[in-house]
Amino acid sequence: MANIAYWNLKKMKTTKKYILHESDMPKFWYNIVADMPNKPMPMLNSQTKQPLQPDDMEAIFAHELVRQEFSAERYIPIPEEVFDLYKIYRPTPLVRASGLEKALDTPAKIYFKNESVSPVGSHKLNSALPQVYFNKIQGIKHLTTETGAGQWGTALSIAGQHFGLDVKVYMVRISYEQKPYRKMVMRTYGAEVIPSPSLTTEAGRKILAETPDTPGSLGTAISEAVETALHSPDTRYALGSTLNHVGLHQTIVGLEAEKQMEIAGDYPDIVIGCFGGGSNFSGIAFPFLRHKFTEGKDVRAIAAEPASCPKLTHGIFQYDYGDAIGFTPMIPMYTLGHDFTPASIHAGGLRYHGAGALVSQLRRDGFVEAVDVDQIETFKAGVLFARNEGIIPAPESAHAIAVAIREALKAKEEGTEKVILFNLSGHGLIDIASYEQYFCNELQNYQPSANEINESVSKLDKLL
Repeated sequence: MANIAYWNLKKMKTTKKYILHESDMPKFWYNIVADMPNKPMPMLNSQTKQPLQPDDMEAIFAHELVRQEFSAERYIPIPEEVFDLYKIYRPTPLVRASGLEKALDTPAKIYFKNESVSPVGSHKLNSALPQVYFNKIQGIKHLTTETGAGQWGTALSIAGQHFGLDVKVYMVRISYEQKPYRKMVMRTYGAEVIPSPSLTTEAGRKILAETPDTPGSLGTAISEAVETALHSPDTRYALGSTLNHVGLHQTIVGLEAEKQMEIAGDYPDIVIGCFGGGSNFSGIAFPFLRHKFTEGKDVRAIAAEPASCPKLTHGIFQYDYGDAIGFTPMIPMYTLGHDFTPASIHAGGLRYHGAGALVSQLRRDGFVEAVDVDQIETFKAGVLFARNEGIIPAPESAHAIAVAIREALKAKEEGTEKVILFNLSGHGLIDIASYEQYFCNELQNYQPSANEINESVSKLDKLL
């Protein structure tokens, strides 16, 4: 019992958590496009291959979300109706990971933003609430979406209940099977949950005919959700990551963390977020990158991605579709190819073939670093964190923890007192089955070969 957080706290004299009052919550989201030295290349219309126009997206997304997608305004106001619902769980705590520091015997100071305190247990509600709200005020009645591990689908489901919209969720098949309780939470919140690929869409039938044993992918689930939205009246699609407006909504995480770090009397040398499509990483990192661009602050932003789906570390920068079939616009992104099917790791929210345009441009310009982490290292890090901080992290979040541990140990070797901030994007209480597999030594590491990646990305030459 000596390792648990309670005993560590008795021995530590540091402040454990930093709480903002509701009155100190940010009233605006931050749009990094305003401050980027090099603006992202335009998305392209998938049919004409010409720069995408706002009207091209109106059939899929609510009007205000499209406006935000193309906006270069530095700050975009949070609607009062969304702000009031944010107050159910925001501001979230900034926590000093003093127990983890002690276990690592590191001179580094480690902080984490605890987004696991939301009603759905993750950061995803930060974008689900405004997305549903903007559809509601436009008169939309139904929403479709995809989900990997289930956290985005869960968030959209409860947001749908708040604003009275029906939600249909296409859940990646392997996660549908691995995470039965996640789909039950979505159903409890009133959503219809369909394993993807399915026989309910043309895209799903096509993929099943070609690969009947496929575990599915986020790209496939997106194709099914977009197809359903396009063919259903009073229906729009809601995306959980990748696009600019999703990262925009998540910046409330980093904007709060700025204020809390100031209260703590520290400023991060390193900011870390796990990386699937980019929403969680953007949320914690973009506000601090703003300081780098406007004030010359020396801060490193590190994206932690799974070794099984390493688009930022081993992919190529190329125009590619955001989905498996090609319904979405073509995005300038680091990608493994839109038909790449990642291995069936438990961090289902990170099993996505591409990175969003903003993070991709920042990575290309050298402002964002990326590292990949294998599955066993992530669970080892998650267990160490749980035993010393008292929170069982989601497998996705454990990637960020693993990189934070790497950096803390590096600081120990160098004898430097680095300040490390990472985003605990969600808890793992519905992922306990994956921890059981870890303890039973049943987990495997997966790393696509260079040939697999080359074969997948070589097909992209035909797109333009």
